[in-house]
Amino acid sequence: MINFSRKSCSCRNERAFLQRHVPQDKLDEVLKRRAAEYRKHQIRTKASLDVLLIAPSNSPLQYPVHGFTVEPLKKTPIPGLAVHSTERTVYKVSLSVSSGVLSVEGTTDMDLVAGQGQNKLNISTQNVTQLNQLLSQMSYTSTIYHIKTKDYANFTFEDHAVMFPIIIKRPSMPVLYDPGTDINSQVTITTKTFLRYKELNVLIKSIRRYYKDMKIIIADDSLNPQKVNGANIEQYIMPPAQGWFAGRNLAVSQVMTKYFLWVDDDFVFIDDTKIEKFVEVMEAVPELDVVAGGVGRDRVYFKVKYEEGDVEEGGCLTRFIGHRHQALPGQPHCSLVDGVVNFFLARTDSVRRVGFDPFLKRVGHSEFFFDGLGDLLVATCAGVKIGHQRKVNQGKYLKYRRQKEADATLKLAHQFFKNHLKCF
Repeated sequence: MINFSRKSCSCRNERAFLQRHVPQDKLDEVLKRRAAEYRKHQIRTKASLDVLLIAPSNSPLQYPVHGFTVEPLKKTPIPGLAVHSTERTVYKVSLSVSSGVLSVEGTTDMDLVAGQGQNKLNISTQNVTQLNQLLSQMSYTSTIYHIKTKDYANFTFEDHAVMFPIIIKRPSMPVLYDPGTDINSQVTITTKTFLRYKELNVLIKSIRRYYKDMKIIIADDSLNPQKVNGANIEQYIMPPAQGWFAGRNLAVSQVMTKYFLWVDDDFVFIDDTKIEKFVEVMEAVPELDVVAGGVGRDRVYFKVKYEEGDVEEGGCLTRFIGHRHQALPGQPHCSLVDGVVNFFLARTDSVRRVGFDPFLKRVGHSEFFFDGLGDLLVATCAGVKIGHQRKVNQGKYLKYRRQKEADATLKLAHQFFKNHLKCF
């Protein structure tokens, strides 16, 4: 077992340091709280196999290298244990674990097996065939209840010693969505609106031109809400000016279909807004969580470089606009990326697991994809796009949008703590 200590990551310029955006009179306390929360995060998220194991160069021991998973508190046979050795007068092996007990089933010969039902078990025999028979009957039982954790087994024979992981995990229930018989039972259209009912009605009218029966869910935090009329439309009224991400959470929480299409309230459906093409890609690549297209002439996407960095300082995040990882296998018109524009189709359950941070009211979009880094597989595809309505000068609406500078400072201070970042 080898642990590599994490090293500090480098930031390109002073302006990138997020610590600058935290009030200096509160910085010491913020750092203490952040360090404490990060330690708890590590405990929660590092329960899976996170320790590097190096296989011995030449060992007579056979054992499960990876994939041995057990349910908590349930006795489970250990697969593949064996010794391949030249002739010996006596064969002695030892196995030990930390979070469970070991036993050899079907044997009552205490001269051969010592330590039944304990965390260390020894087998001694003069016959290698008998040894391997006993090893094939060995079981592991965890002694702790945890839905996702790990143990390590130490397996030794003479001067040979190996370690293999045991994943202790409660199996998860599947959550399936009935796709029904048409596109309307597969996709719900979601949007968030604030003071832009004229634009919203243009959007709805354009949707109905192409998808007359598809459900539309609207999260509305306008100051004086107006009723939005139309068939198969659900309008959810929020407290005033709660913000974009709070509205996204509300809208997505009400989706009952496998996928939802996110659009801004000032978009407009055009001939190239083919939701079916998005669904085809998602169905062809079940691992995919989000697929996006273009808005107008633009197809905006980005790639992210994230370094965990020093445990105390935090990580470094760099975004590369217009960069991609590689082509999506089997879909040459699509590319794998880390973040996309506000026109995307997503798997409902995947996005719910990540969620939208309601702290982000008026400044934010990429932050959802930052939070989903490593959990969401994202693609952008050519050939599907949506239109953008002409911008109209709305005094009251712009008043709220102009609060960007103050919001941006708060957002960066928030990321400093929440994402344990040193710089962005």
